[in-house]
Formats: sequence, C-alpha cells, structure tokens
Amino acid sequence: MVEVPVAQRMWRLFEPVHAVTYFAPASLATWQDAGVRGYWRGYFAGRAAPLGPVEAGPVVGAFFGFAPAMVARALPDVWTWVSPEKALAVRLDGARAALGPLVAGIGADELTELAALLRSAAEHAPVAGRVLGAANAGIPWPDDPLGTLWHAATVLREHRGDGHVAALLTAGLDGPESLVWRVSRGGTDRAFYQRIRGWTDDEWDAAAGRLRARGWLDDDGAPTEAALAAARDLEATTDRLASPAWDALGPDATRRAAALLAPVAEAAAPLLLWPNPVGVPDPRDQPPTG
Repeated sequence: MVEVPVAQRMWRLFEPVHAVTYFAPASLATWQDAGVRGYWRGYFAGRAAPLGPVEAGPVVGAFFGFAPAMVARALPDVWTWVSPEKALAVRLDGARAALGPLVAGIGADELTELAALLRSAAEHAPVAGRVLGAANAGIPWPDDPLGTLWHAATVLREHRGDGHVAALLTAGLDGPESLVWRVSRGGTDRAFYQRIRGWTDDEWDAAAGRLRARGWLDDDGAPTEAALAAARDLEATTDRLASPAWDALGPDATRRAAALLAPVAEAAAPLLLWPNPVGVPDPRDQPPTG
C-alpha cells in the first residue's frame, strides 16, 4: 500500500471541517438571515470577502476553475447585498452554527487543544504567492476555539488550493481543461461540473479537444497513461507545496491534531456533498489516524 503523504492526510481531515460553510444547512441559513438570496451569491460573497470588494477579475484568477461569465453574474453585484466585512461575519457565524453540534462530544479541553494546533499550522503556512491563503491569513483570528478551528481550516484549505492552482498552471492546464481531465478520471460526470462551474458545451468540448491534441485523452474521452501520470505528479506537487505548515508543526503535534480532527471530520461528512466538488475523499472511508 502506498503511504499517503502527511499534507494530504491532513487535507482529508481539515477540508470537511472548512466545507460546512458551503453545504451545511445551518451555514446556508445564515446567508438567508443576512438577506443574501441565492446559493452562489453566498458562495462568492463568503469566499471572496477576504479580498475586499473586488470585481470579477481577481476572483476568476484566484478561484481558477469557474467560468468568467459565472463569476461575473455574482461579482461585483453581490457587494450591493452584503459588504465584505459583513460577509466575513456571516460565514464565521454559519460555520460556528454548523460545527457546534459536531464538536459536542470531544470536550472543551480537546477542542481548545485542536484549535491551537491547527492555528499553529496555519500560522506557519507560507503565504508568498498564495492569494487566497494570504488573504484569509490576514483576517483577525476569532477569539473562541470553535471559530479558531474553522478559520485555521480555512487558511490551510485556501493555502493548499493556491498551491494546487500553481501546480495546474505549471502543468499547462486552464480552468475547463482541469475539469475535463478530472471527469475523464472518474468520480463524477460532465453535467455536474458544467453546472457548478459554469462552462458552456462549446467551451467544454474545446477543452476536451485540446487535451486530445496533447495526448491526454483518447478518442473515447478516456485518460491516457500520460494523463494519469500527470495526475500523480500534480497531486505530489500539491502535497509538497502544502507540507511546510506540517513540517513546522512537527510529527508528534501533527499526529495529535489528526487524532483530534478525525472525529470532527467524520461528523461533518454527512452534511457535505459526495462526490465532493474539490475531490477530497470521504473521511468516513479513510483508515484510522495514529
């Protein structure tokens, strides 16, 4: 069995904790209560808020996989519904509402310990060249363990995502190509990703044509060995770029963080969408940490 790198093992645990902000009913209800109607308005407002009242352009660049037209339907109009400052407060309130019941069984002392460990890792994540990681790292830390836990998971998640985008760019991929390539390797279908990322049929088909010309798709749209090898290389690069946070935390503290985080991730899993849009495996299917 191939050993999963530390950075990827930790991602599989903190990603579900962060992702309640996009899927948990309690989180989504906070946007409704704040007067922000429509799922994608809340999504773009919450995720882009650390950047300030930006136009669509910076978000197209930072979020990478979304079609520009889809981003432009939300931004900058969403800032007439909610300010970035308010959006930051709403997303944190929603995360607290979603995570509160999930951590009830781990004890106050363990929650405080877990929050401190993840905060330490997040504070050691290098932010140079990491647009979303740096923007989230620059937000004042919450003053409670539950808020700290979610914010640390968010900084780590966006830090890893920035590295993943850098790896995709280095591999010579654009947004729709990265999605066509993912779908070709299984796990979900074209209609799903076109719906949630906004690419037209013509844009999708053109991206598939570029991948065939590159030798990454065969005539049936299946991935070639070159494409599969590139996927392995890209994941390894993403893990390598995410590893400094865990290297700084150290192996013993990282193992302790994983042990404390695992039950929270498993408790969050039923609230999320599977297969997950970012490709994280279901933590309920992972081997025990230790």
